[in-house]
Amino acid sequence: MLIYLPIADLPVNIFVLLATGLAVGFVSGMFGVGGGFLMTPLLIFLGISPGVAVASVSSHITASSFSGALNYWRRRTVDLQMAMALLAGGMLGTWSGIWIFTTLRSLGQLDLLIAFSYLIMLSAVGGLMVVESVRSIIRQRQNKPSVLRRSGSHTWVHGLPFKFRFKRSKIYVSVIPVFGIGYIIGVVGAIMGIGGGFLLVPMLIYFLRMPTNTVIGTSAVLTTATMALATVMHAVSNHLVDAVLSLILMVGGVIGAQFGARTAQNMPAERLRLLLGLLILAVGFRFGFDLISRPENLYSIRSLGTEP
Repeated sequence: MLIYLPIADLPVNIFVLLATGLAVGFVSGMFGVGGGFLMTPLLIFLGISPGVAVASVSSHITASSFSGALNYWRRRTVDLQMAMALLAGGMLGTWSGIWIFTTLRSLGQLDLLIAFSYLIMLSAVGGLMVVESVRSIIRQRQNKPSVLRRSGSHTWVHGLPFKFRFKRSKIYVSVIPVFGIGYIIGVVGAIMGIGGGFLLVPMLIYFLRMPTNTVIGTSAVLTTATMALATVMHAVSNHLVDAVLSLILMVGGVIGAQFGARTAQNMPAERLRLLLGLLILAVGFRFGFDLISRPENLYSIRSLGTEP
């Protein structure tokens, strides 16, 4: 059964889109990640243009992140002060990312940027996750205790000026790295169509030494705000948000997440991280293959406009 996507300007099998949403939702529920890093590449592999995929997935992430943020807010595990500081950098980063996105789209280099960005980021993150998971599994088999870094311990980041006390997280840290982290997440989210949670959470834990119980909720608040802004700016500036596509993916994602969460309860955490790392690596390698493989059409025609 085909359905026409007005903004993507192509017919797509609705069951394929639902299956994509189910699969990504299953992964999201199983591994506890947003899924944008997987949703956008899969849409591109289905033939949807990278620009439409990035813009449409942004709205999908906004809805799912908002639901999660409300849940964590009720549990009082959101550091509102930290979220506002991150948001200051995140808003500027989102604006910068949209500007880069629009500029490269006008130059015809947007698809290359998105593919290359996914190749670098997914290969690096996936590789690190696989290495860490394998080491953890080996330590367990050798009955060696894991070395954990305590939240609140000091690093070079804590020596920077303009310090501020974040009472909910019980840390005293400079706002400079907080602003910088928010800016990076905003740029990455606007260009690549990902919430950035799987990048933001490790940054907050390992760089700022935030306690884990406040990191997830704070991350959800930042993701909701930056992705909402990115969605609006994509719709106004580039007219690339496909509401029909976002709605179908959202339905599948909600259903798939429930099954993923139940499956994860029966698997060890180390194996879950290893599987997620391998999955991220596989998607990154696919982008690398597409970049170096011979295209079906060696030439393309694009209107560059005429001089008056």
